[in-house]
Amino acid sequence: MVGSLLLRGMLVGVLAGLLSFGFARVFGEPAVNRAIAFEEAHAEGPAPAAASASPAATAHVHADGSTHMHEAAPEPTAAGHSHGGEEELVSRSTQAGLGLLTGTVVYGAAMGGIFALVFAFAFGRMGPLSPRATAVLLALGGFLAIVLVPGLKYPANPPAVGDGATIGLRTQMFFLMLAASLAALTGAVLLARRLAVRHGAWNGIIAAAIAYVALIALVQTALPTINEVPADFSAALLWEFRVATLGIQAVLWATLGLAFGPLAAHALRAQRGERLAPAGAVR
Repeated sequence: MVGSLLLRGMLVGVLAGLLSFGFARVFGEPAVNRAIAFEEAHAEGPAPAAASASPAATAHVHADGSTHMHEAAPEPTAAGHSHGGEEELVSRSTQAGLGLLTGTVVYGAAMGGIFALVFAFAFGRMGPLSPRATAVLLALGGFLAIVLVPGLKYPANPPAVGDGATIGLRTQMFFLMLAASLAALTGAVLLARRLAVRHGAWNGIIAAAIAYVALIALVQTALPTINEVPADFSAALLWEFRVATLGIQAVLWATLGLAFGPLAAHALRAQRGERLAPAGAVR
């Protein structure tokens, strides 16, 4: 039975990855392209001096009347955008097309498989919930604990945003926040079940939710804040990128929650039918 659910979960994950890819292409890639343009503009740097400018240099006049020279930007290579003459191993079009598609589909299949295994363990242990309701609640919990809560403390950064001196620390803190969020959610679920026996389901859920929020607030306050955004980076572009990243994850988890439930219900009905069928019945 677990194998059947695992297969269905991975298939739903592939579908979720495809839908996430479509969302990323429409809403995420424009922000990435503008962030790359910002990164390239900063990578070129200012010209050494007007007197040593090459014949290809051009004059730039500021609003205050001052003038200085800029070296002509290097020609973009056939492989994609250029970083001061460096040629990319993988073109930008390949990254935004096949590379993005491969990444979202593989990630979706992996998350779908994990989702199915968690469903197989949780179904029947979360009260008298149908397979569809169980899948939706698991998807909501997964999005909350894996995406939203860690992202509030350490949100995704676009190209041109990052510091080599802090990237290791930021990665460690992100996974620590992720582990704390998952542990807190698991504890909240157990607390809700325990309190529901004495004080009713709604009271147990409300008390557990308050405990979860309080614990997460404490952890987020204790962990260091790491700001790697350049002072001159567009706030609107940063917001657009982070909203698009959150949207990609929302599409993936919504697909898992809504599409896996019916498939799981069908598999469970089929298994129940096999158990009830007579030994000599034709299947």
